Amino acid sequence: MARFTRIEIALEAKETGIVPVFYHADKEISKNVLKACYDGGARVFEFTNRGDFAHEVFAELLKYAAKELPEMILGIGSVVDAGTASLYIQNGANFIVSPLLNADIAKVCNRRKISWIPGCGSVSEISYAEELGAEIVKAFPATQVGGPEFIKAVKGPMPWSNIMPTGGVLPTKENLTEWIKAGAYCVGLGSQLFVKNETGDYDYGKITETVRNSIQIIKEIR
Repeated sequence: MARFTRIEIALEAKETGIVPVFYHADKEISKNVLKACYDGGARVFEFTNRGDFAHEVFAELLKYAAKELPEMILGIGSVVDAGTASLYIQNGANFIVSPLLNADIAKVCNRRKISWIPGCGSVSEISYAEELGAEIVKAFPATQVGGPEFIKAVKGPMPWSNIMPTGGVLPTKENLTEWIKAGAYCVGLGSQLFVKNETGDYDYGKITETVRNSIQIIKEIR
């Protein structure tokens, strides 16, 4: 069962301003990355369903977070059908993120009051997602669907829409400023956030620093 409510997730995503998006098949590496983000101030984290047995890694991460990182809200991304959503909800996912808009996923999540963040690429999709109960929608792939100008244009006639761009967002002051100034509710940060050292291993200290800096930049912009 989810440890956090839909309202808590929406408020925390807005407060911190970033949602790290990550996948790795190794459970220990995933735990270390999760902790690095937590130490940097992230409180909402999207682990993606992108490999075989990803649900087993995710289940371990949830148990780890509940014990060691109690304020971390862990959800699952890259969910494209209702059956997969049900699997992760049973494992304790706090929220479900999709790269697409699927009404069947919305029904599964709504029955259990699980936060659902669908991927949208048009005004019509955003409106339909909100009709289906999405508190936050994901502009995806954010750069390809129009970048910051897309969000700015949508917010004109639909100022109530909470849009999280994911895909092409960079943890730099210049790029984050463009997205937040355009009206982004929060941003999803992927590979650019998870820096590696010269040996090819994840630099956990640098990840913590980048997360912390990104959160601070967004606070200053707002």
